[in-house]
Amino acid sequence: METFRVHILGCGSALPTIRHFSSMQVVECRGKLYMIDCGEGAQLQLRRSSLSFEKLGHIFITHLHGDHCFGLIGLISTFGLLGRHAGLHIYAPAQLEPMLKAQLDMFFNYDIGYEVFFHPVDTSVQQVVFEDNSLTVETIPLEHRMPCAGYLFREKPGLPHIRRDMIDMYGIPVSQINNIKAGQDYTLPDGTVIKHQQLVTPADPPRSYAYCSDTRYMPGLHEMVRGVNTLYHESTYAQDKLSSAEKYCHSTAAQAATVARDAQAGKLLLGHYSARYSDESILLKEAREVFPNSFLTDEMKVFDI
Repeated sequence: METFRVHILGCGSALPTIRHFSSMQVVECRGKLYMIDCGEGAQLQLRRSSLSFEKLGHIFITHLHGDHCFGLIGLISTFGLLGRHAGLHIYAPAQLEPMLKAQLDMFFNYDIGYEVFFHPVDTSVQQVVFEDNSLTVETIPLEHRMPCAGYLFREKPGLPHIRRDMIDMYGIPVSQINNIKAGQDYTLPDGTVIKHQQLVTPADPPRSYAYCSDTRYMPGLHEMVRGVNTLYHESTYAQDKLSSAEKYCHSTAAQAATVARDAQAGKLLLGHYSARYSDESILLKEAREVFPNSFLTDEMKVFDI
């Protein structure tokens, strides 16, 4: 099965602590890297993770609170200092574009060596904003104190697996394997046709990853992420701080777990912890009472999708 995983670079909320960086993750899919949110210290965390700077070509910003985008200009600068030439694509609410342009014009009134492409995101609708040969990325409208959208990464179906035993039995040359994977039958020298279905086993089912931060609890959110393999949902507070969650448009761990349960997700990742918690085990315990397959995120943790 090809690589599809998420690297946690930061999982703290708006007030950074010694223990946690602000929100940032990197999705790795079939050799390509996609960043979600870009908190302070993104370039430092990316270097610590040993992920390749060159493979990161797309950054998805959920909203314009600083703990989700203050690292962007530093990362852009670092790419330039490292001699980057490939373009960098940024997907974010439209309000970021003039601010980003002003920063680029002010701090980089010279050629940084590569082009930055901005793609405005409509946070009010669920729609595909990016697609390549490996996956699609679509927005998930969220409810926060400002326009905010999560992102749903859907892996595209892969090719079926070759049955090596059948290839060897019929003496089929390696040069024909890609054709067979693409659906072609194979004709033996005596004219016998070996059907494609006899030579392959089904492809692995496509996987999906949903990133939901920041948002108040949305009773209908599970419909937008139904059946997702892995769900990341902010869990800023424990249930005893429900009033704070409602006031500041955040969620509790129990509410995050409720979304995961109702969506029939494979597993739940918790994050965006309030700085009030020196031990997030209280959040994990609360979530697992609702959805047992819940996990805490932490810097440099890696989760397979």
